[in-house]
Amino acid sequence: MSTEIVYVLIFGSGFLAVQAIFGLVRSARSSRVVNQRLRVEARAGSGTEALKIMRKSRGLNESGDFAMALHWFNTLVTRSGLPFRATEWAIIAAALFLVGAAGAFLMTHSLIMALIASLLTGLILPLFYLKRRAAKRSKQISSQLTNALEIIVRSLSAGHPVPSAVALVGREMPDPIGSEFGIVSYEIAYGASLSQAVGRLSERAGNPDIDLFAATVRLQERTGGNLAELLSVIADTVRERQKMRLKINAASSEGRASAMILTSAPFIVAGVLQVMSPSFYGDVIHERAIHIGLAGLFTWMVLGNLVMRKMINFKV
Repeated sequence: MSTEIVYVLIFGSGFLAVQAIFGLVRSARSSRVVNQRLRVEARAGSGTEALKIMRKSRGLNESGDFAMALHWFNTLVTRSGLPFRATEWAIIAAALFLVGAAGAFLMTHSLIMALIASLLTGLILPLFYLKRRAAKRSKQISSQLTNALEIIVRSLSAGHPVPSAVALVGREMPDPIGSEFGIVSYEIAYGASLSQAVGRLSERAGNPDIDLFAATVRLQERTGGNLAELLSVIADTVRERQKMRLKINAASSEGRASAMILTSAPFIVAGVLQVMSPSFYGDVIHERAIHIGLAGLFTWMVLGNLVMRKMINFKV
């Protein structure tokens, strides 16, 4: 009996020790700075320098406007949330270009296929990655916006001014919306009106819910009214739209899975054949008819993916 008690005490002590370790890890994580904007401010030492650094890293100039000549590319970079470093990005693109060209030439011994592969890996693939990051970030902003608006509403109801309510979101919310509202609070503190700062937020985010929020702020600024009540209504609207998006996402999941399988299957089969039987296509890969046929099949696959995308891409 005494031995069993000792075992129970040992197990209990070990369990409590593990719980204590996990508690320390959680508390250490919670004590960290919650978003990138606060980390930049801590390093910069002032809000002015932090705002300049944040704008530059997002591809914006000192006034908060797009700094690049290619507006569509600047928009994509800004909305992706990735820190823009032109030299590093150019090196990565060049490396992908060379790897794609070399890999395709070694497999096919065709300059045309090497050129196509290099354009795919060095240009289209990075742009596709930026687009995916921007879409993912937009979804994160939509999921966080309701909580951010509720924080502003409660802060306004408690009697705090609008700049303090917006700054509270920038301090308490994680990325991406925490840093975005932190930039808004900087701009308000340095002379911009609420509608101007929120309008720039709408341009940076590229999110329909943020656009609705910005339109509400502009309307309230022109016509007056209780901003807290308006934002409360917007929070409910955004929450319902988010629920509808989740329902549509569940309904279209089968179509997305089919598209992924149908798109990846030819490449998987081609890769397996190249490994197991290199001569299967290797003896005829240099023929012009094969090049034309592969180009036609690739074009047909792209068209099929576009059709399936239209079938499962519902707008809310």
